[in-house]
Formats: sequence, structure tokens, C-alpha cells
Amino acid sequence: MTNNYPLEVGGVADYPVKVGSMLLTMVDPSPGFEQAYNRWYERDHYYAGCMVGPYLFAGSRWVATRELKDLRWPAGDDAVARPTDAGSYVAIYWVEKGHHGDHFDEWARDQVRWLYAEGRGFPERHHVHTVLFDHLGAVYRDADPVPVDLALDAVYDGIVAIWFDATEGTAADLHAAIAPTHMTNLVAGSSIEIASSWTPSAGENNPKDVPMDLGSKAGGPERLCQLFFVRGDVRDAVDRFKAYTEQIEAAGLATTHLVAPFFRTVIGTDTYTNQLW
Repeated sequence: MTNNYPLEVGGVADYPVKVGSMLLTMVDPSPGFEQAYNRWYERDHYYAGCMVGPYLFAGSRWVATRELKDLRWPAGDDAVARPTDAGSYVAIYWVEKGHHGDHFDEWARDQVRWLYAEGRGFPERHHVHTVLFDHLGAVYRDADPVPVDLALDAVYDGIVAIWFDATEGTAADLHAAIAPTHMTNLVAGSSIEIASSWTPSAGENNPKDVPMDLGSKAGGPERLCQLFFVRGDVRDAVDRFKAYTEQIEAAGLATTHLVAPFFRTVIGTDTYTNQLW
């Protein structure tokens, strides 16, 4: 048998497992339930509600302390988080390309209803923004980078999530416009290794048959969600992101609807649960 791996794409080793879609869920526990929520999510729901499902191959959790929430922008009713400092925890999951429906339609919705019926929900929480996204592309700092498909397992210290609405055209058009310029300039010589782009999956603004309110709407085809994976202290990169969003807005390409930095959670501990408010 001939071994055809790794494949060569543009002179770079490539492999067939690719992320196609993402679940991003940004949530606040009720005050007084921070530790209980963190433990329930990490020790039960992260696995039973997501990781054991078909074609979902990676996940990670991130947390915004009070200090990080104070670094967010912009404020106002058009922000993805309402108010802007809502959303202490964000969990992110990758689903294999070509298998969006196999996971979300055929398994996940039934699974969450079953978990709630079994008393394995957590009522003392509030969804700020829970949306499915399709992957558009990525820009890398390094010539031989960690691919975005491995980003959730690569133990980055922090992430920054940004939501834009394109002034004209779709999110894919906006990504194509800013990838070779603004995104490339952002990561060059920085602690930001991966800049990835996403847009809401089809039907994400339709009513959902789920046992909870999922928070703010996904946005239309012009909505671009970006995730940036950062080494070192994410706070040190905030000024760089401010310049990035200001330049995109000044060029008339998009409006910014949220910029939010997060630390990686410390798995198996209650680190940060006493720093949320």
C-alpha cells in the first residue's frame, strides 16, 4: 500500500482532517454560583453535551475576569454582549468539515434535550451569545504554523474574539479583503499566532427548539466573527487589537460589535471563579 501522507499543498505538508464549523457559547453564571457552574460545565456538560458527540474533535474553555471585561469595546445596544461586560466564560468547539449536520442536527439537539430531561442542566446561568459558525479561513504569523485545526489543543494562553459587520458584501468578502493586509499586519512580529475567520451557519437566526434562551442573535451574512490565538499575557496585545479595529473601521470596511479578550481556564481547578465581577 502506498502512503500518500502528508499531502503537499503549495509546498506545505497538509492533512485531511479540517475544521468546518464551530460552536461558540458565551455564558454567565448567576452570582453566587460561579464555582458550581464552572465544575458542572467542566466535569459534565463539556463532555456529555459536546465532546462525546460525533465529528466534534476538539474543544476548549476560556474565561474573562473583571479586569479583562473592562478591556472590551465597544459599549452600546449594538454590541454582541449586552451589556458589553456580559459573558464570563466562552467555550469553543471544532466540528469536522463536511459533518456539520451529522453533529448538530442528528445528535446535539437531541442530546441537550435528553440531558435536561435527566436533570443535568444548570438553571443558574445565562447565555449571552451561543451561535454555530462556518470556517472561512485563517492567517498565520509563522511560516510553519500550528494550523487552526489544532488550535484548541495547542494550549494557547489567551484568545481575543472580535465580531464585525461588513459594510458591503458578506463576511467572506470582508475576510478576503482584510486577510492579506490588516490580518497579516496584525499578527506580524506579535504574540498572536493564529487569526481565524468565521460566519454564522445557515439558519442560525431561526427559532431554536432548545430548553434555554441562547442570547443575542447570530447576525446576517455580513457578520464576521474572528478568533485570535495568543501566546503570553493576552492583555499585552490589547493595544494592537485596538489599532486593528480602528484601521478596519477607518477604511470603511466594517463596524465593530465586540472585542473581548479571555484567559484559558485552568482545567480541574476553580481558578478565576472569584474574579468574574
